[in-house]
Amino acid sequence: MKLLIKGGRVVDPANKLDAACDILIEAGVIAKVAPKIAAADAEVLDASGKIVFPGFIDMHVHLRSPGREEKETVATGTRAAAKGGFTAICAMANTEPPADSRPVIDYLLAEARRVAAVRVLAVGAVTKGLAGESLAEFGDLKAAGAVALSDDGHSIMNAQLMRRALEYAQMFDLPIITHAEDKTLSAGGVMHEGLVSVKQGIQGIPSTAETVMAARDILLAEAAGGRLHIAHVSAGQTVDLIRAAKARGVQVTAEVTPHHLALTDQALGQYESNFKMNPPLRSPEDRTALQKALAAGVIDVVATDHAPHTHAEKELEIQTAPFGVIGLETALGVLMTVMVKTGLMTLSQLAEVMSLRAARILKISGGTLSVGAAADVAVVDPDSAWTVTPSVFESKSGNSSFLGRTLNGRVTDVCVSGRPVLRNGIIVNGKEQAHVHAG
Repeated sequence: MKLLIKGGRVVDPANKLDAACDILIEAGVIAKVAPKIAAADAEVLDASGKIVFPGFIDMHVHLRSPGREEKETVATGTRAAAKGGFTAICAMANTEPPADSRPVIDYLLAEARRVAAVRVLAVGAVTKGLAGESLAEFGDLKAAGAVALSDDGHSIMNAQLMRRALEYAQMFDLPIITHAEDKTLSAGGVMHEGLVSVKQGIQGIPSTAETVMAARDILLAEAAGGRLHIAHVSAGQTVDLIRAAKARGVQVTAEVTPHHLALTDQALGQYESNFKMNPPLRSPEDRTALQKALAAGVIDVVATDHAPHTHAEKELEIQTAPFGVIGLETALGVLMTVMVKTGLMTLSQLAEVMSLRAARILKISGGTLSVGAAADVAVVDPDSAWTVTPSVFESKSGNSSFLGRTLNGRVTDVCVSGRPVLRNGIIVNGKEQAHVHAG
């Protein structure tokens, strides 16, 4: 199959390219990138007025499979990913049972080969049962296909165990994705500790719950020499710690979510559980610090922390509703609206934080439109304004923080290894698409 993507603005920071170009795809790979390409025997995708990016990569997704398929499945989660422009996603380990052994990862990747719309990469657990008491078998997890290790959703409170995890993971060249939270400081908290929480009469979670643990993990990584990736950074003080650590040469990287870039704790003024997540939305000052850190490269990537929950769960009162919101299908729109349209970030920087850097952190293919690379492509209409409603979601869940909000920029077409999985904003059904291999 030949596909010619014609007339788009190609943005590929790996090749320092930002120009009007055509892209020819043959046999699933990028065959040619040039200002004008003639290919009479190719199917043509008209990208006039659109931006052509390397397919996005999300380092932090909760697919809920196995065990909680009433919230999300591999099929629905990867369809949501494709709708958002993602061609590869990392499935976190906090499933039921957790991905702390080879059989669980084998199951996930087999299911992905069967039904996934995009590539699924496995994140193995750091500790057995996510209990924070003993390390999982990292060698077995890597052999099964794990590209990183994380107990996300659970903080590893035992410093000695975290130190050993960083040392052990280094042997297998796997990053540890840390959920930085001191549970003794956050216990019982629902939202950011600040003026809004006081006014609402809701127990808060102080920023120090994150920064204390981030500081500890950075120091442990510095001593152990391991690769540390700090998940869902929410606090300005954490940014300061990361900046200083990078200046010292510590192997630390970090991610921020679209919702932490766009929203603040003021969103919980109506006790709305679709703004309840962990770490919580923080102060306007924290949000500004996150935006600046992402634009400056202190924070490396954007990751959605896509966390689906059922409508019934999120309808509970704010104190008992679960933490977490979905984000795959709104990520591009939020970034275009909050970071690009405001002039805080260029399109090339957007491609870096949504694609290239994640590939480099995980040491996987992707993040580029280089000739010979797998043809993982996202085409975006930057001028398309759309309103977020539950009816637009491919995800099984609708717990979005952006319901009712108008976003600028929409993904129109996606190819995974050259095979269209999204055409004109519509998912190509399973009978039309070939298998997308997991891992």
